[in-house]
Amino acid sequence: MNQEYGYLKSLKITVLMDDYAGYDSSLLSQHGASYLIEAGYEDGDHKGRTILFDTGQTAGPVLGNMEALGKDPQDIDLIFLSHCHYDHTGGLVGILQASKRCRVPVVAHPMIFRPAFTVKPAFRPVGMGPDSSPEAIREAGGEMILTGEPLSLMPGVVSSGEIKERAGFESSPTLSLQTLQDGKQIPDQLVDDTSLIFIMNEGLVVVTGCSHAGIISIIETALRLTGVRKVAAVIGGFHLIDGEDERIEQTINSLSGMEVGMVYGGHCSGLKAEARLLDRLKDRFCKLRTGMVIEFPGLEK
Repeated sequence: MNQEYGYLKSLKITVLMDDYAGYDSSLLSQHGASYLIEAGYEDGDHKGRTILFDTGQTAGPVLGNMEALGKDPQDIDLIFLSHCHYDHTGGLVGILQASKRCRVPVVAHPMIFRPAFTVKPAFRPVGMGPDSSPEAIREAGGEMILTGEPLSLMPGVVSSGEIKERAGFESSPTLSLQTLQDGKQIPDQLVDDTSLIFIMNEGLVVVTGCSHAGIISIIETALRLTGVRKVAAVIGGFHLIDGEDERIEQTINSLSGMEVGMVYGGHCSGLKAEARLLDRLKDRFCKLRTGMVIEFPGLEK
């Protein structure tokens, strides 16, 4: 086992934003994703850090849910952006402003500021807008840390970096978008799609935004990178909402054949895929909802 990255003692993930708020909930829901991650470790005087993984579509609902859940934006030590899309990055500047902190690291892929747009049924930008420009982020107290390579964030926590090796059936994203390269319109391969990997005694916990690079490819990258052979949980959106039936089945077959404990899916995973995951994985699948708390060691609340 590769011990280069160290281990976490504890991990607590609070879903601040998901498309679904659950039954009889007073929390807000919106198309988007945001997770507050409290990672505990032992390293001298340091006991842990708080990471905000993605920032939802707008800051207001995320901050409102934080207040309702007893979370303080001033406690955020680092922000991680999984990819450029507005439903994961739109709340960034507002949350930075609410944190009232200076030089909050914002970790992302170098391509995160590229143009991203759809042309069907009409032209519509879907990437980071002018309100989330590098200048606006800097003025709000954020400090961009841009890399396409794996980045160790603290003992037991490492980013996946760009997913360069993809399973055959995941070679193309399910989402058809466009970008510009040297002024020329080309298909967007969503190379900025990155995830966070948490290394626990129970195995890896992999947190994704939309899994545009393919959830199986992301898991396989995490296993290769860390040398750990067991995955305790996979948490996030799997973007199978517009996936073909064959791709959904291949994804579920691959998950079933892997040593993966729990699968927590939400946001862009899609009802059809979630239903099939529940049918095949039984108690190993759980639908994400705003306000859910997942702890390791432990269970969701």
